[in-house]
Amino acid sequence: MAYCLPVNSFFPRLRVSTLGVLVVLVDTARPSVGLRTTDSPIVVTEIRKIIHVDMDAFYASVEQRDDPALRGRPVAVGHGAKRGVVAAASYEARAFGVRSAMPSTTAMRQCPELVFVRPRFDVYRAVSQQIRAIFAHYTALVEPLSLDEAYLDVSGNLRGLPSASATASEIRARIFSETGLTASAGISYNKFLAKLASDHRKPNGQFVVTPATGLSFISALPVRRFHGVGPVTADKMNRLGIFTGADLARQSLNFLKQHFGKAGPWYYSIARGEDDRAVTPHRLRKSSGSETTFSDDLTDIAAIEAGVTAMADEVWAWCEKAQSFGRTVTVKIKYADFRQATRSRTLRTRVASKDALRDISIGLVRTIFPPITGIRLLGVTMSGFERDEAPAPVQLGLDL
Repeated sequence: MAYCLPVNSFFPRLRVSTLGVLVVLVDTARPSVGLRTTDSPIVVTEIRKIIHVDMDAFYASVEQRDDPALRGRPVAVGHGAKRGVVAAASYEARAFGVRSAMPSTTAMRQCPELVFVRPRFDVYRAVSQQIRAIFAHYTALVEPLSLDEAYLDVSGNLRGLPSASATASEIRARIFSETGLTASAGISYNKFLAKLASDHRKPNGQFVVTPATGLSFISALPVRRFHGVGPVTADKMNRLGIFTGADLARQSLNFLKQHFGKAGPWYYSIARGEDDRAVTPHRLRKSSGSETTFSDDLTDIAAIEAGVTAMADEVWAWCEKAQSFGRTVTVKIKYADFRQATRSRTLRTRVASKDALRDISIGLVRTIFPPITGIRLLGVTMSGFERDEAPAPVQLGLDL
């Protein structure tokens, strides 16, 4: 026997699966509230309404907005030096194959007319705050992923708009009106699908994936497009004959666990359109790190230790500002031939001072002395932050 529920919030302990418009809940205990019993499955019409907002070429677009001479030209935010890296590229630059994280020398070979602009992170942070203030008019459930993207749970419909799609359209229009920048949006019933959808109409567009279209949308996509499936994992999936979401959905849970370990259940779920993660406001960072690529390879011991000390000081400055301190320190070393090594140490208690972080970092980098070749990059990261996270409240009541 099943019970008809007007909304699933009556029984928050029940797990809801949103594979389609009809959502079936099974409970072995008879409800204590006076609900009508029936021999039919429970039908719950309310589902979450998630928007993923992603700014279009954010850093580069801010630079083109602020300098009219850059508009319509291929722009890269970053450093054009021989060891520089592209932090962001305008759509004009992307047409030449220029991408973020690409070495500057490679980018300039692909686009000789590429204009490099030094990043202005203080400006990007200020614009990001403007955008988040807009989000706050529509929901309290905002989970920033970076300066230029965020998840919003708009199920509560604070503005009384007819649908989540209308909400996304209004948010995008306000962003453009107040900042002069365009944004793309994905709208769906969970975070995984919303993020995939936001890429579907870029730039300056939006796309909706409903419960009725979720499985077909996933089935047709290459697994390389899936958020959380990196190039190495995608290559491994391809070797196993998994190229699309449909291929992934045909695999058993045991098969995916066998080949992908702890990630296996996640791949099994997303192939079926399942993602129960809540939109979590005030998500705490799990780590803080700083790294730098040197213009010339470091071979001198004193110079290497000085580089690590500088990175440790930058990490500590952030930790002091955020009042977040971890127990694990990791030093990253990248050699001139691009081989990479990491060294970590975990303490019983949190790192207590800048001097302690410096000492630990220097101690870790000394384990690779003498270096096998010159060092092109050094980084220091602190992780293992102590944090308490509370689940976000559920809101209902808005069509996709």
